[in-house]
Amino acid sequence: MRICDLIKDQETYPADLGNTVLETVRAMVERNIGAVPVLHDGKLVGIFSERDLMKRVVAEGRDPRNTCMAEVMTDDPLTINMNEELDNCTTLMRRHNFRHLPVCHDGQLVGMVSLRDILLHDLNEKDDEVRMMRAYIHSVPDA
Repeated sequence: MRICDLIKDQETYPADLGNTVLETVRAMVERNIGAVPVLHDGKLVGIFSERDLMKRVVAEGRDPRNTCMAEVMTDDPLTINMNEELDNCTTLMRRHNFRHLPVCHDGQLVGMVSLRDILLHDLNEKDDEVRMMRAYIHSVPDA
């Protein structure tokens, strides 16, 4: 499976470089998301995650109303191409200890993939396998 198949129905909420931490976090909470891509003039310049919030805002005692994304985001994030295989994405996330990766196509942001997205996909696949195996077991006549 490719990344584009996983994110095809996804709506991505980007933050702007000038947004405050407070307005970004409120949008994240409202949408139940753990990280957002940060854009400047439509170009991906960073990523802001719950981890950034804890390390760079809360732990440093910054005021989220007066702190903008440019001060606390992770600059120049690693990205993955939308046509990349899911296994490659998982390997990349594991290697770099990421839970979120921006997805790009021809240099443009097209979505975000999270470890949660991948795990839910894997669980659904396993559920399908179990259903098929049960159906097979029940259809085999007793010897």
